[in-house]
Formats: sequence, structure tokens, C-alpha cells
Amino acid sequence: MLNNMNTPQPFIVDITLENAQQYLIDESFQRPVVIDFWADWCAPCKNLMPILEKLANEYAGAFLLAKVNSDDPQTQMISAQFGVRSLPTVMIMKNGQPVDGFAGALPEVQVRDVLAKHLPKPWEAPLNQAQALMTENNFADALPLLRQAYEISGQLAAINLLMAQCHLELNRVDNAEAILATIKMADQDALYEQLQSRIELMKQAAKTPELAALEAAHLQTPDDLQIRYELALQYHQESQHRPALEHLLHILRKDRNFAEGETRKTFNGILTALGKGDPLAIEFQRKLFTLLY
Repeated sequence: MLNNMNTPQPFIVDITLENAQQYLIDESFQRPVVIDFWADWCAPCKNLMPILEKLANEYAGAFLLAKVNSDDPQTQMISAQFGVRSLPTVMIMKNGQPVDGFAGALPEVQVRDVLAKHLPKPWEAPLNQAQALMTENNFADALPLLRQAYEISGQLAAINLLMAQCHLELNRVDNAEAILATIKMADQDALYEQLQSRIELMKQAAKTPELAALEAAHLQTPDDLQIRYELALQYHQESQHRPALEHLLHILRKDRNFAEGETRKTFNGILTALGKGDPLAIEFQRKLFTLLY
């Protein structure tokens, strides 16, 4: 069967007499099958097929696009069995039965509307993968999947909150706090409140005597770059990356070679540790670029 986890599921197949039962009927019990009845002489078919292929690849296997060449003597019988009377004709199969379809070359937005009634949202696959990883406490690998789902979904707040949760589990309090600051009042649910409370508790717990002493010294002598540098290192050590980067950037504005270049080295080291795609890393990479160039 096609749903064998060791067998990659195809997105698009050409139907023959040999595989028709497998792909048109059997596979429809595993996922929706979108059948495209077409012919080489049919100009509207050539307009519709690229749209269907684009969506099949976009949905990445959530449905199977099965292409039936109605002009091929070997597959004409299939078109007749499905009662196809004009081309192009599209049918959607589920559980062995046609459940929807249309005739003619519809524009992409209308094709999307038809398919959306029978398919999971494009972002559900990466979201489900991310949530499975989160249950395994693999928050680092869950984050890029959540970012992908967040962008595809049009930036759903619920997914953004899951990203904030991952950042907290990875002890990236600043990232989580920055995300929560973007959540609108209408989207501030129980998870939002829980994450806010955790942030406050984690920030209080992070106030070590060393950090408190350096903060007090910095308040007394805000122009002392050495104290500011030591404070940045302490923030970084306690995973408070935003204030660490802010202090290091301030030092670089004053003296690009402070501490014999160690300031810039530390700054870049934090960005590298945060990883590519991390919003905080992207933000401060841009700020550094602006400063230097």
C-alpha cells in the first residue's frame, strides 16, 4: 500500500490500466485523489494542468493528483467509466467514491476553494510534525517547522505562541518575550497567560548576585565600557541574549575594537549560537551591518 511509511508517497501520477485501481480507488481510502481528465488537443487542459501540479507540490502529498489522458486508447475506458463528457474534467475521490469536482479550466483561486473543502490546510503538516517533536522535548528541531507553518498560515497567532513556548523551553527568554509582545489582545489565550507568567518567573530566577552587582555598577557608571562588557557577558551566560546583544552593540558603536576585538567576536558568537532564522539573530545581524557599513 502507498501509505507504507518506508515508501515515499508520490504527489502526481499518470494513470494507466495497470495502476488505475491502485491510485484511483485504493489510494482514495488513504488521502483524497484529484483526478484530472485531459487530452493533448485540449487547450483549456493545458491551462489547468499547471495549476493542479503546482497545488499538488504545494500540498506535498496531502492529496494525489492522478492524470488521465482521455485521448489515449488505453485509458479512454476509464474516462467513460467515470462519465466524463467534456475536457478538462476534475473529480475528487474519497473512500472510493467521487465527492466533488468541476468541468472546465477554472482560475487558481477557484481551484483552491474547491480543494480546500476536502484537504488539510498546507501548514498543518509542518505544524503536526513540530507538535510531535515538542512532545518528545525536541524543541530545537520543532522551531524551524513552526516558523514554516507560521509563514504559510499567514502568521496565525496560535502558531506564534507555540514558537514562544519552544524558545522558553530552550531558555531563550528574550525571544519568547519579543513574540508575546506581538500577540494582539484578541489572541491572548490561556497559553499566552501561562507563557507570560513563566517569563516573569524565569527572569526573577536569573537574577544572580553577580548579575545584580554588575547591573548596580553599570547604573552608577553607565559610560564605563568594561563594566558594560562584563554585564553583557553575564547576561549571555544566563541566556538573556537581547540585553547582552544590546550592550555589546552599544560598545561597538563607541569603540569597534574594544577589548582587542573580543566584543565583536562575542557578538557574532551569540548570533551563531542562536542559529540561522532566529528572529533575534536576524534583528541584530542587521543592526551590526548598519553600524559597520
